[in-house]
Amino acid sequence: MSAAAPGQYFSDFAAALRYWRGKRGHSQLRLSTESGISQRHISFLESGRSQPSRELILKLGVVLDIPLRERNVMLLAAGYAPAYQERKMDDPELRAVKQALDFMLAQQAPYPALVVDRLWNLVMSNEPANRFFKWLLGMPDEALIPRDGSINVIKLTLVPDGLRPYLQNWEEVGADLLHWIQREAMGDGPGSEASALLAELRALSAGAAGPAGPAAAAQAGAGLAPNLDRRALPFLPLAIRKDGVELNLFTTITTLGTPHDVTVHELRLEAFFPADEASAAWFRGR
Repeated sequence: MSAAAPGQYFSDFAAALRYWRGKRGHSQLRLSTESGISQRHISFLESGRSQPSRELILKLGVVLDIPLRERNVMLLAAGYAPAYQERKMDDPELRAVKQALDFMLAQQAPYPALVVDRLWNLVMSNEPANRFFKWLLGMPDEALIPRDGSINVIKLTLVPDGLRPYLQNWEEVGADLLHWIQREAMGDGPGSEASALLAELRALSAGAAGPAGPAAAAQAGAGLAPNLDRRALPFLPLAIRKDGVELNLFTTITTLGTPHDVTVHELRLEAFFPADEASAAWFRGR
């Protein structure tokens, strides 16, 4: 199991509790009321005058709706072992989960589908997805697409030599994808991987402004941030054009969850669907 060192985010448990209570907008009184822990004890925990039990930390994690990964960080900061496991997909204990995901991916054929982790690193994909990305990226048919987390789907979308040249609505797609990472960064503690990735992705999107100068680049990066005034859709539309082929697609995201496993809790399955008959026929023909 991998887990962050307690010093990565917080100096001690007291700092972690103060951070998450403030992030959730809870007063000590409200946290006391919702958790059943006296306000005096919460005050002592936040000042370092009292040390929490393992059970108390887990209870506070539920009340404050802290992500499983961050609950492990809080446990480590207090000197306890993590409570929630984090494993690779080839772990024998996740065999049933992998079989279920393989089945879901297979059912999506002839249309693409893929599985990513919380930072959108590619974990699994079906054969239509492999062929689709090879076509877009100009890769030979015999080439292998790594599914070990080394490919970040959002980076692949935003970089100039990736999918971006063929996405007619890449700004909207990029803004939607950045929103997922922003959500992860907001849910994580300070100094997290998600926060670092968000900064990197913003830099990539800002670079799309071209040679117009830093101000224009910064504005372009901000333009890919989630726009709350934009009409919200229950799916992400994709308009793709390459080699005279025009495809109109939309994607849906399915999340998996279990209260005891970090890995499964953080997986997302993205399924691609044709938005018109011409696009459907193109995939069926391949």
